[in-house]
Amino acid sequence: MTNGRTENGEATAGPGPVRVLVVEDEAVAADAHRLYVERVPGFRVAGVAHSAAAAHRELERVEVDLLLLDLYLPDGHGLGLVRALRSAGHRADVIAVTSARDLGVVREGVSLGVVQYVLKPFTFATLRDRLVRYAQFRATAGEAAGQEDVDRALAALRAPRPAQLPKGLSAPTLDRVTGALRAAPGGLTAAALAGAAGLSRITARRYLEHLVEQGLVTKEPRYGQVGRPELHYRWSARG
Repeated sequence: MTNGRTENGEATAGPGPVRVLVVEDEAVAADAHRLYVERVPGFRVAGVAHSAAAAHRELERVEVDLLLLDLYLPDGHGLGLVRALRSAGHRADVIAVTSARDLGVVREGVSLGVVQYVLKPFTFATLRDRLVRYAQFRATAGEAAGQEDVDRALAALRAPRPAQLPKGLSAPTLDRVTGALRAAPGGLTAAALAGAAGLSRITARRYLEHLVEQGLVTKEPRYGQVGRPELHYRWSARG
């Protein structure tokens, strides 16, 4: 065994930090994910790759315990990358970071060793929770005394029940709002968002302010030729 791996390429659960390879094609998102990982104690970013081919090169260059993997890459699907890695003997665990909501993809990913899914858009708190749970699972060692020990180890990977939205907000409408904002790089006013998402201006502003509180949207006043400034809301690169 050398450099934290067995002879067949399996990562070992040593005392050092968990080494993470961030695989994300969008440079801004990749940088945000890197910063998120580095904020969690016990984790270290070993490299960043913007394609499946680049991920292969990074895995030949550095030791990796965990892939933070976007499933939509410019040169192939993320699960195709995982299949290729498994065929080559790489045993790094995978946390998928994706906007895909196809449960068939989730089932396929589980069979390939994807231990967690994080749906975009997400906050730092969401990713931190998944990483901490992964670290707890990874730290389990030794022989189980019985079924309870096995269940306890697997329970570390299970996410808590999703946080409830504030009263009066719904997940489908929130999806429409975030979709409209992501499609408008220059930002939108509450009135413009209301028109794009089919909402009243007051309702649109409630969703916008909720996203601002979550750190996913920024707002700034913009001054026109006359009158008071209008607030423009813009999807944040950090989200």
